Amino acid sequence: MIDGGKRNVLGVLVDSIDYDAVVARVVSAAGERRPMTVTAIAVHGVMSGVQNLAQRVRLNRLDLVVPDGQPVRWALNVLYRASLRDRVYGPTLMLKMCEEAARRRLPIFLYGSRAETLALLRQRLTERFPGLIIAGTSASRFKILSKEEQEEVVQTILVSGAVITFVGLGCPRQEVWVYEHRERLPMPLLAVGAAFDFHAGTVRQAPPVLQRLGLEWLFRLLMEPRRLWRRYVILNPLYVVMVAAQCIRLASFDVAPRHDRIQEIGYG
Repeated sequence: MIDGGKRNVLGVLVDSIDYDAVVARVVSAAGERRPMTVTAIAVHGVMSGVQNLAQRVRLNRLDLVVPDGQPVRWALNVLYRASLRDRVYGPTLMLKMCEEAARRRLPIFLYGSRAETLALLRQRLTERFPGLIIAGTSASRFKILSKEEQEEVVQTILVSGAVITFVGLGCPRQEVWVYEHRERLPMPLLAVGAAFDFHAGTVRQAPPVLQRLGLEWLFRLLMEPRRLWRRYVILNPLYVVMVAAQCIRLASFDVAPRHDRIQEIGYG
């Protein structure tokens, strides 16, 4: 089990951690009904913090920011000799958490994506983990919510009896949501990216060999070029250049601890 604490990657504090340590910390928080915020972050997530100061502050105030993408894991290994043998991939983390939740009878809630995706996801998860208790689901409304709508979502989760909530709103919306609700929901909130779509079977995952080589981005770009080309064609090379600059100490990046006021957005 590896839990080496937070490390500065381009100003974003990423945890040098493995699956076992994440699962253990989430289970502990769920058992104690204690708030906890977790996101699995790839290159796009790191770059959202590089380009947006408010988002960087949000990320740096989350309890766990785990290395979802291979290039993020590589950066931790190169910059800090973290010796991480694997990333903490959001979809895999979700499955490991569901397995443990089923074993311990910890009810979960699924928030995000579309209603039809959630229906498929519920079916597939309960088939894979027969003891899993899915206390409730709520689809994204794909807009900025009013205060009343935000409160409705919070109450739906609270009254469900869930002790862990998985959030699938997409980056960076899900990190904003987890940050803004970290004090309102006494449970772990896990932002798991495209895990809902992958496990529901509505979106294809990259072949394992591409995932191991850090080329999942290429597979996703080929699947959705119009939506994703800016994210991968522009941000990925920029990330590599900036990490190289940090590695040879040509540049340093502030984690922005003094930025106290952040405008709430209320995605949902």
